[in-house]
Amino acid sequence: MLNQTTVTEFLLLGVTDIQVLQPFLFAVFLAIYSVNVAGNGAILMMVISDPRLHSPMYFFLGNLSCLDICYSTVTLPKMLENFLSTHKAISFLGCISQLHFFHFLGSTEAMLLAVMAFDRFVAICKPLRYTLIMNHQVCTQMALTVWIIGFSHALMHSIMTSRLNFCASNQIHHFFCDVKPLLELACGNTELNQWLLNTVTGTLGMAPFFLILLSYFYIIVYLFFKTHSCSMLHKALSTCASHFTVVVLLFAPVVFTYIRPTSSSSMDQDRMIAIMYTVVTPVLNPLIYTLRNKEVKGALRRVIRRSL
Repeated sequence: MLNQTTVTEFLLLGVTDIQVLQPFLFAVFLAIYSVNVAGNGAILMMVISDPRLHSPMYFFLGNLSCLDICYSTVTLPKMLENFLSTHKAISFLGCISQLHFFHFLGSTEAMLLAVMAFDRFVAICKPLRYTLIMNHQVCTQMALTVWIIGFSHALMHSIMTSRLNFCASNQIHHFFCDVKPLLELACGNTELNQWLLNTVTGTLGMAPFFLILLSYFYIIVYLFFKTHSCSMLHKALSTCASHFTVVVLLFAPVVFTYIRPTSSSSMDQDRMIAIMYTVVTPVLNPLIYTLRNKEVKGALRRVIRRSL
């Protein structure tokens, strides 16, 4: 089937249309993006360079930091450009590419958090078999699997969205190209696209979340029956606290955005919520893991000493 799209570019209306706020918002989001790249880049460098962090937990943390840098880079540079531009346009190909990488990296991060929860489950509940179960080959295969599934999921959305006919308005009421705002602009039947968004994306979002909850349920039950020391219980749970905080910060806004039905009145809310999981959460991840993790703080001090 030939692509019947008549729209060659879209206009991203952004976070707000109040011109006075544009320079201020540019400075704020530029600072956030810089902290995100610096913080996650530092964690990634430490995981690669410090032999003491060459373990499954930090291997997955390095993957998470890489994802967070790329995830924000998909949306923030274009947002920053539009703050200073009067013509807030993005080409059709650029829009579909942005949509693809946004869903690719977002779904990969959700599944990676489930893998990290499984790693904590094995470490706490199967400590004697941990090195056997979570060996380097298994960790690499798990990481590759979630990246491939995430790419395939995003490819489905980008292909299906690119085949729609956009014959009406080209104004996207968002600061980046996403499936829901684009479906609002499409002419013709979009039921299949909406079904894929609700079913496939909903499953990829909710399945990792329930697997994470299941892992923590087994961890809590195991610790409750096997551990009789409050200090040991606290120590074991504290190793999971950083991960669980990141899970809540990512899944809460995503579930609220993609599970509820689309309506014109919800678009403004979607934009505000999207700022949470595309801008705020990636920059908080390195702070959460650094502030609550003694090994990461130790590695950071060693890196600083070497650089002085």
